[in-house]
Amino acid sequence: MLIGNIFDTDDIGCIEPAFADLTNDYYTAEILELEAEEGRLLIDEYERPIAFAVLADDLWTAASFVCRPFHPDIFGRMEELGGDIYQESEQEYLRALREFFSARLCRYVQPAPEDNRPGRQEMITSLLHEVWEDTAGRSCIDCCCGSGVVSAALRECGAVPVSYDNDPALIALGLATGRLLPDQVMHIDATCAASYTRPADLGVGLMLGDISSFNREMWQQIVWQLLYLSDRTLISTATEPEIRLIEEWCGEMERTTEVFEHDADPIYDAWVCVAKT
Repeated sequence: MLIGNIFDTDDIGCIEPAFADLTNDYYTAEILELEAEEGRLLIDEYERPIAFAVLADDLWTAASFVCRPFHPDIFGRMEELGGDIYQESEQEYLRALREFFSARLCRYVQPAPEDNRPGRQEMITSLLHEVWEDTAGRSCIDCCCGSGVVSAALRECGAVPVSYDNDPALIALGLATGRLLPDQVMHIDATCAASYTRPADLGVGLMLGDISSFNREMWQQIVWQLLYLSDRTLISTATEPEIRLIEEWCGEMERTTEVFEHDADPIYDAWVCVAKT
């Protein structure tokens, strides 16, 4: 669903430059200071304010509060400007935001060279079926999604992924190839993923690493965020020392784990950790 459809206008943009900026209170202050002619307030299914749009210089601009607190001064500004109140579910609005910022990313970012190799998606699909028998209709987090081969495999298995990565060129490649869908992907820092999306039934982090003493704390935060966001989690690495670290981090999050060596893809998924609450 397009943001314009939600706010009933053909011409609307976001005051935040990128999806990752949705947590930044600076943009709340910025929209309050705009010289505007009219306002529109968006509430969710529970009648909580989740966005505020203003008309300034013949252009609608929206600020969103799904990833940061709503500021009560917005109510006063809305009263000053006048305008209508619209309603949409939070999840549908998040989908519209992901779609909007995916389109913006594709306008400004050159896709990375193709990094997928023949047979990789089939290997992932086989692993998913081996680990989980009930993926159909399940929500799933795809952590460090890269160019989207795992997301494509998840959709093939009937799951509904929400994907994220910190590499805009790889995301642009995934969108160009169709492995990533605009309303399902976010360009964010995986160490703070829980600030941008809601928990899901399943979580996947395939091909994680290389994990070293230099970046160990970063990967620990990434794994902890993924575990927080998923009830059942599948993680793979190339080496046993890496998977043993992940097993340790799962234990620190009070997860029950199963670790095993796997031969479906000895390059990326040689070792697998399955965690559950």
